[in-house]
Amino acid sequence: MRLVSLLPGATEMLAALGALDELVGVSHECDEPPEVRTLPRVTATPINPTRSSAEIHAAVQQAVAEGRQAIGIEADALLALRPDVIVTQMLCDVCAVADGEAIRLARVMDPPPRVVALDGRTLGGVWDDIARLATAIGREVEGKQLADSLRAEVAALAERYHHTVPLRVVAVEWLEPLFLAGHWVPEMIAAAGGVDVGASAGSHSTVRDWAEVMALQPDVVLVILCGFDEARAREELEAMPEGPARAWLATQRVVVLDGNAYTSRPGPRLVEGIRKIVEVLVNSDE
Repeated sequence: MRLVSLLPGATEMLAALGALDELVGVSHECDEPPEVRTLPRVTATPINPTRSSAEIHAAVQQAVAEGRQAIGIEADALLALRPDVIVTQMLCDVCAVADGEAIRLARVMDPPPRVVALDGRTLGGVWDDIARLATAIGREVEGKQLADSLRAEVAALAERYHHTVPLRVVAVEWLEPLFLAGHWVPEMIAAAGGVDVGASAGSHSTVRDWAEVMALQPDVVLVILCGFDEARAREELEAMPEGPARAWLATQRVVVLDGNAYTSRPGPRLVEGIRKIVEVLVNSDE
């Protein structure tokens, strides 16, 4: 079977399912596990990822306003790979190729590949996506085993780190404009022994005002910028302009994690992300 993944989380799912040898193409953002970094890239973006948070957001908004995708499929590259299965998503219009473009291209292929569109918004939804993807590539047993294992790991962490009075956490997913993380992040925080006071499980990441966030009176401000590693997130924090938000953050317990690796991508490493948050909350509670 020839597999193409159009998003990093799906690539990590396929690797965990033991299907690396069947991957023939990936998105330009796929970098884990390291073996996929030499595979053909079938997506591209006109947006410069080295620009500031505000500039990236403005570029995405402009693309949407003009009817363009922030990330598009390189049609010729995809067609040349002759995939049997294309894995895409229905969750986010910014972070990955929309499922509609993949479906349109699949229709002109002979034979047409199967398009699997992942849509998990919660941890349970992500584990269900893993099982569904596994079935689509003929690895149903492996998928059930992996999904069950991940569920069990999260349940064990939640039981071990349960607190009667959990620390109050806000999870910042983007700085300019300010977005608080939604989807599975509140569940990750809960499993680590905290409570997300800025969002609920399964909700969309939403734009908030700094004054609203200050009023939540968090014990911990968790900075997990979407698509950015820890070093890049720290750069964004340091570049914040002087003002009430920066002054308030200077008085808070602010912890920066690699959002790109541990919280943004729906896949097996979300469990590792929970462990990272556990370390944050344990240290903050001492």
